[in-house]
Amino acid sequence: MPNEETLTFIRNHRKDDVKRLALKTAPPGVDLPAALQQIEGWQTAVRKLPSWAAHEGLLYPPRLSMEQCSSEATARYKRQVISRLSAGTAKDACRTFIDLTGGFGIDFSFLAGPFQRAVYMERQPELCRIARHNFHLLGLPQAEVVETDSTRFPESWPEADWCFIDPARRDTAGRKTVAIEDCEPDLNVLQERIRAKARFCLVKLSPMLDIRAILRTLQHVTEIHAVSVQGECREVLAVMTRERPEQEVTFHCVNLQTAQPDFVFTQAEEEEAQCLYGPPARYLYEPNASVMKCGGFCCIGLQYGLQKLHPLSHLYTSDALRTDFPGRAFRIAACSGFGKKELKALIGDIRQANLAVRNFPDSVAGLRKRLRLKEGGDTYIFATTLTDGSHVLIRCTKP
Repeated sequence: MPNEETLTFIRNHRKDDVKRLALKTAPPGVDLPAALQQIEGWQTAVRKLPSWAAHEGLLYPPRLSMEQCSSEATARYKRQVISRLSAGTAKDACRTFIDLTGGFGIDFSFLAGPFQRAVYMERQPELCRIARHNFHLLGLPQAEVVETDSTRFPESWPEADWCFIDPARRDTAGRKTVAIEDCEPDLNVLQERIRAKARFCLVKLSPMLDIRAILRTLQHVTEIHAVSVQGECREVLAVMTRERPEQEVTFHCVNLQTAQPDFVFTQAEEEEAQCLYGPPARYLYEPNASVMKCGGFCCIGLQYGLQKLHPLSHLYTSDALRTDFPGRAFRIAACSGFGKKELKALIGDIRQANLAVRNFPDSVAGLRKRLRLKEGGDTYIFATTLTDGSHVLIRCTKP
């Protein structure tokens, strides 16, 4: 714990600019590096972990751990996943929970609540000290902090109902990695040991990871969750079970902190869905990042009664507005090809627009230069390809 002088300094300056504070001389008795770490951590928590930021006395780790930790929104979603799946099992399915890669402990603190015993494992001594302090303040008496490299000693793991693991997505040189086998620990090697100890395992993976690679590498997967927050895909989660599942994998596409509904489908539903294709009608739809990640491109059109512009464009259209679509909806104002007169009629006196390309042979930067449009405004222009192979621009506004 920082001494009293340092704590007072933190309270008095936690809304100040950290870079400017670092240039000042520390008052007597103040551990300035420790104070700066806590101030910077609290400022990140205000945005990322609001309930923690409102909790007086919590300690924050160095910047890298704060950057890598889950947000409060995604941690709460993980708790919902575990609660839903546990509700369908025996009443004693929430006895023991283990977190093999504790880190800062955000996910652990939200997931441990319903369990009688919750074991946090972490190999970094500083993170363990912070976790012991924070879990006590957060009212988690069932939490056990174990300082260990859990992946080296799987025989020490307790028998668990649920296991959580978040492999580090950086190599020894600090460079970001994506592939499962390049992360630490390597789940490709560890998954059999996890199944031997836990009935269920929730795995947090990179949002850049290809879904097909997950299903090729991990066994006994029952659910895949693409978790977005306000349109940005932040995490991909996989649920693994000890026994080989009887049902096929279900894909859950969620966009937290929006009014958009969750979209759930199976691979069989996607393969069996018959896409309808057609030209731009009155409204245009763009699926959110989670739907795009999981690839439910045919069944989403079928479920919402939409036509698709092209097999590879992943843009949809309809005459009647679907306000419950899991993504963005636009009112189509005009559609044109790339002839000079067509472009002039489409652009008119517009000087700025939000551009997007979907299945189109040019980049946003190239298109912006060609159209001489600045970024922003209330106009949205999609450059895409229709089923007849023609390239078009679709000018839209919000409905």
